[in-house]
Amino acid sequence: MRLSLGLEQKLVQKQVLAPRMIQSMEILQLPVMALQEKIEQEMNENPLLEVQEVEPDGTDDPVEKTDNDSIAETEKEFVVDENKDNADDFERLLDLNNEYPDTFDDRPQRSLNQMEDDANRKHDALANVASRVETLQDHLDTQLGELNIEPELLELAMRIISSLDSNGYLTTSLEDLLPPDSSEEMVAHAREALAIVQALDPAGVGARDLRECLLLQLEPAQPYFDELRTLISNHLEDLCENRLPLIQKKTGYTIELIQDAWSELRKLNPKPGSAYKEDFVPNVVPDLTLEISDDGEYGVKTEDGEVPQLRISNYYRKRLMDPTATVEEKDFIKRKINAAQWLIDSINQRKNTLARVAQAIVDHQHDFIEKGPEYIEPLKMQQIADKVGVHVTTVSRAVDDKWIQTPRGIFPLKRFFAGGTTNEAGDEVTWDAIRLKLQEIIDSEDKAKPHSDDELVTLLKNEGLNVARRTVTKYRKKMGIPSSRQRRDWSKKG
Repeated sequence: MRLSLGLEQKLVQKQVLAPRMIQSMEILQLPVMALQEKIEQEMNENPLLEVQEVEPDGTDDPVEKTDNDSIAETEKEFVVDENKDNADDFERLLDLNNEYPDTFDDRPQRSLNQMEDDANRKHDALANVASRVETLQDHLDTQLGELNIEPELLELAMRIISSLDSNGYLTTSLEDLLPPDSSEEMVAHAREALAIVQALDPAGVGARDLRECLLLQLEPAQPYFDELRTLISNHLEDLCENRLPLIQKKTGYTIELIQDAWSELRKLNPKPGSAYKEDFVPNVVPDLTLEISDDGEYGVKTEDGEVPQLRISNYYRKRLMDPTATVEEKDFIKRKINAAQWLIDSINQRKNTLARVAQAIVDHQHDFIEKGPEYIEPLKMQQIADKVGVHVTTVSRAVDDKWIQTPRGIFPLKRFFAGGTTNEAGDEVTWDAIRLKLQEIIDSEDKAKPHSDDELVTLLKNEGLNVARRTVTKYRKKMGIPSSRQRRDWSKKG
């Protein structure tokens, strides 16, 4: 190895993405509501951007490629080149201004429609803000305030309540809630405070494990009270593993009695605090809509009616030609015009790319839309990239967090991509189809002798689906299907 402190030249190829290219990719990745927020932000930062008024009866057709030669002279893009005088572009702007003098103001103005649109967007944003719901701690504190207990116990009870997790469990020890030098008397007070919390609603709150949580919910008048206390206290793990004969041997209960008590046990809540979780699910706004033509063909339409159409302010364009404008002012306008034009082009490119990618997906998954999810075809992003003629990362960004409204409901675009395998006939089969077949086999099995995973592999093979045992086990667990021993019904004779 040679060490050198001298200077040396190297020729290295390196791909560097320009900031504008990065912005274009970011805009492609934005869903429709995030795009609206992005446009509003850009309009606040760039005074040259204006909202272009759209006719009320205007239609939003799918984006198509346009021949640049067919564009009218006055409709060509306006791009400022700082190294040129741009005389042709300025001449075109002046002609446009002279032809439509009433269109332009001497200063930038916001129309009544623009102000109403802004107000509507802000109203929609406020409507999507989740209102604060009562938390578990709020619910318990309210009950605690209605009790007549001494201040020391009240403080300890409030400390316990603040330490509960989202499911209502006390996951820390009582000793950890007390000072290090706490006396036995303080520990006894903490236990008393815990008993007070555990007596509050919902039943089972303040438990330190599942067994205690279930026992706290039992009431003497409850059916199978004594049997439930025995099962929860001594045989909870055996119940989870469906080892009913073992429980029968240890308790003397019949299988039927154990199953009846188990049915009553399932009515208890293992997570008493979960009802107070603050889960806010925002409304899904589709980015695309699937429409059916008169001849039965599916066509994709971008849902950007709420996305404002932008244009560059004619006031600043005229100001750029004004001889009274300073050099600094013209440089500022040039920069902002370029930024505005790039943003407009990026939005148009997003619409075009998204429509083409979605149309290619719909064309491939025609049976999925016609007949249902079980008819989904194997599809990879590379296939769509090859069909559309873009890079696979472009497809990934285009489908990310995008939703499409179809006759079968609203689906994320990623839902239409599915991996798979080949059956014995050499045809491709999606994993979704395999999971559906697996569920069908398990639903129809004899519960007295449920199929093992090895038997499920054989039954799937009989259907022409070659799947490894580990794959069957993996999908069974992902589908929430218990093992064969846990699925067995011991009341039925095998």
